[in-house]
Amino acid sequence: MESSTSPPASTGPSTPTTGPASRRSRAGAGLSPLKRFLTLREGSIVVVTIITFVYFAATTPHFLTGANFKTLLPYFAPFAIIAAGQVFVMTLGEIDLSIGAMYLWTPFLFWKLVTSAHFPLVLAVIVSLIVAALLGAVSGYLIAYIGIPSFVTTLGMLFVLDGVTLIVSHSEQVTTPGTSVTHVGTFASILGGGTYSELIWAIGIVIVLQALLSSTRWGLYTVAVGSNKIGSAEAGIHTKLVIVRNFMLCATTAGFVGLLEAIRTSTASPDPSGSNTVLLQAIAAVIIGGTLMTGGAGTVVGALIGALFLGILNDGLVIKGVNANYEDLYLGLAILIAMLVNIYIARVRKGAGRG
Repeated sequence: MESSTSPPASTGPSTPTTGPASRRSRAGAGLSPLKRFLTLREGSIVVVTIITFVYFAATTPHFLTGANFKTLLPYFAPFAIIAAGQVFVMTLGEIDLSIGAMYLWTPFLFWKLVTSAHFPLVLAVIVSLIVAALLGAVSGYLIAYIGIPSFVTTLGMLFVLDGVTLIVSHSEQVTTPGTSVTHVGTFASILGGGTYSELIWAIGIVIVLQALLSSTRWGLYTVAVGSNKIGSAEAGIHTKLVIVRNFMLCATTAGFVGLLEAIRTSTASPDPSGSNTVLLQAIAAVIIGGTLMTGGAGTVVGALIGALFLGILNDGLVIKGVNANYEDLYLGLAILIAMLVNIYIARVRKGAGRG
């Protein structure tokens, strides 16, 4: 009868395996501080923004002035807030094309609530934002539960809200309630009328939403659903609920910016072409900032920096007297270059074992 024998135990030191993960880890450890910074999702756009700022500061005499800084704020602070909400949608691998129309519609809803229903100003703001969130929930429901693609759903919502705005306003500009040309009260100064109020709102919202995306279950589920929707559902994540609430968040931020801008300018104008420009600028800020359109990765801070970059670019070109026809050309080139840089950085990041 044969006896079974176990293989002799190794007496020498074990040799560590050198798999792909360990090789990537060693590659990441060998990166210089500069390369480590550039492999951050926001690293490339930070460098591009600094270069752009230095260029205009060196070539444009009136760029580094307090008056120009106040002019620059409306260029990027509103876009940063809208882009912050769009990050949550695009991290899912979806897109919300209705944010420009939501930006256009919400001030007119606010105007109607105050002038026709006689709501107090603060209550009218709250109700307007709740309606914006509910409209976002409608889009999210059609996408998550009915299965209509987000591009088609939000495109339809865009036309609906543009049409409702034109009907309610009779295609006429209105004066925003709670604002005055001669005196800016507390309400207006807090909600857009103050010189730095939009900037303060932008920084505060970006900090909160970045923390929400990177440090909470909401953000973790958002990234997971954007990376693998089927796998997330099998892991117990309510993927449809994640989609709905992210569209609600995106719609709310767009409506809030519409109110801020209407209060800042003291008027609301039913101009769909202007709101569509807001839509494109916000999406551009998200893409340039490092959020992937394919989903699975996003950064609210990157969207803020992307909005700042676009603001510096627009402001600098205006001060230099560049023909307005060239602005879209430069914007398109900036997006393409930013995408090329982000793809390259993503490859470096994977090679360095950083995801």
